[in-house]
Amino acid sequence: MIRIFKTEDGAIHQIDEAESGCWIALTNPTATEILEIAERYEIDPDHVRAPLDEEERSRIELEDHYSLILVDIPVIEERNEKDWYVTIPMGIIMADTIIITVCLEETPVLNAFMDGRVRDFYTYMKTRFILQILYKNASLYLQYLRIIDKKSDIVEKELYKSPRNQELIEILELQKSLVYFTTSLRSNEVVLEKLLKSEKIKKYPEDTDLLDDVIIENKQAIEMANIYSGILSGTMDAFASVISNNLNIVMKFLATITIVMSIPTMVSSFYGMNVLSSSMPFATNPYGFGIVIVLSVILTCAVAWIFAKRNLF
Repeated sequence: MIRIFKTEDGAIHQIDEAESGCWIALTNPTATEILEIAERYEIDPDHVRAPLDEEERSRIELEDHYSLILVDIPVIEERNEKDWYVTIPMGIIMADTIIITVCLEETPVLNAFMDGRVRDFYTYMKTRFILQILYKNASLYLQYLRIIDKKSDIVEKELYKSPRNQELIEILELQKSLVYFTTSLRSNEVVLEKLLKSEKIKKYPEDTDLLDDVIIENKQAIEMANIYSGILSGTMDAFASVISNNLNIVMKFLATITIVMSIPTMVSSFYGMNVLSSSMPFATNPYGFGIVIVLSVILTCAVAWIFAKRNLF
């Protein structure tokens, strides 16, 4: 899908034909749309197609007539009726007179600009527009990281009540999201450093502070992702130890009960052996059965008391 926007009279408007100073937004474009844009603005089709590959790495490509900036952006992915977080590439192509963005799907990073919710945004100020996109992207990472932190707190409280596989799987999914975020943020950091040093992309003095803010936001997002990832890893290890300890306690209790209950079984099995009844104790005593039962109970209670004194129950 191709949409074209341009700032007119201080507001963003969607237009039908591309003009100088406009912004062309490509969302999951077809092969025909890719070739059309590539031929019109003399761009390598592979560069237009690159952001559509989910495994594409973040980088900057500087050509004679244009520059390609490829960064990873966070998106929400629904699995098992729940929202999880992954990253996909987004390309920003700065040509001589226009800006082109390419992405696989709709993203809040660009929707904010399309809806006119970004202050001091002008499509013809290409360098500032790129920095504003990168700043919005870093801010979105921070927003999603805070949501992940809240989700992890909720799951952790559920685990305290009763450790179940469902909660452990949710923590694992959150850990995967943090791994995606950390890897993507570090790749974006390399892009920002190259952007800072690049002479090909012209930077104006008033945009220097904005670029510094983008770098700071990205570093903060990296630190938050590392902190939350460490917390989740510690939580997983702690609950794995708790589950293992609970299993050991149950097994110890069952073993103790088995030993205690085996005593009357052993006594009764002795009397059930195929030997002369006259040779068995209390066999000729009219109260022999009761005496054997009482002795079995006494032995069982004695063993149970010994185990209880050693905290084996």
